[in-house]
Amino acid sequence: MLDFSFWSIFWAVFNVIVLFILLRIFLFKPINKIRDERTRTIQNDLDSARKAKDEAEELRQQYENSISDAKEQANQIMMKAHEDAESERAAIIRKSQEEADKIVADADKTIENERKRVLRQAQSEIADLAIEAASKIIGENVDDEKNRKLVDKFLSEEEGNK
Repeated sequence: MLDFSFWSIFWAVFNVIVLFILLRIFLFKPINKIRDERTRTIQNDLDSARKAKDEAEELRQQYENSISDAKEQANQIMMKAHEDAESERAAIIRKSQEEADKIVADADKTIENERKRVLRQAQSEIADLAIEAASKIIGENVDDEKNRKLVDKFLSEEEGNK
């Protein structure tokens, strides 16, 4: 049978305690140290990944804001260009209308001047014909200056009555 003696139990317990102490010093401490270092490395990698993700998200947001601002600026530029084109078109139309009105006014003035010139020429010819007819009817040469004044006065009065 098994013989249990106090010393054998004592040495067995002592050996177990020494083995535990030696394992703790030479095995558990380095393993714990490696485990802690690995945990720290993994945590650092996770923190770096989280930081990189946050930076990427921030850059994406900045990019989207930049794109939005660029689109808004492009729309503003297009609207300003459209407004400028419309105002330029209106100015050109207004200037063209003014020039057309001026041309029409000048043409009316020219027509009126030409009408007056033709009327004066016609009055002069009518006066000459009337004096010549009166001279033939009367049979003598009448004073051209005096008769011309009479005929001009008559034609002026007739023109005023119209």
